[in-house]
Amino acid sequence: MVATKQLFISHSWAYSDSYERLVSLLDKRAYFVWKDFSVPKNDPIHTSGSDAALRSAIVARVQLCHVVLIMAGVYSTYSKWINIEINVAQHAFVKPKPIVAIQPWGAERTSSVVKAAATRLVGWNTESIVSAIRAAG
Repeated sequence: MVATKQLFISHSWAYSDSYERLVSLLDKRAYFVWKDFSVPKNDPIHTSGSDAALRSAIVARVQLCHVVLIMAGVYSTYSKWINIEINVAQHAFVKPKPIVAIQPWGAERTSSVVKAAATRLVGWNTESIVSAIRAAG
């Protein structure tokens, strides 16, 4: 039996196409079972909640996951929420969560902030991503 990996995928909804491509990539991988603990885009906390409520939701979800995945695009350096997610992963109450940074396909520049926080840095390749998740948590 394949163990289910509980993942928090950090992302910016402004760049949701990367998130959706990553989800599709993971869903298509044979012998890899996972559950998404990310805060979904349609969650009302995004539109009617406060920053404190969103942060609380992120903390609760990261604590339940095995690994945090972060797209290492240069936009991540400037995202308030991705930086909060990194901080939460590094200081999770029970134990810190490993961070797998994924370099976007064809990206020439990546986020130094995300790379510095990462436990592992991988390219946009299914096998590299899945191997890093398995090794990290």
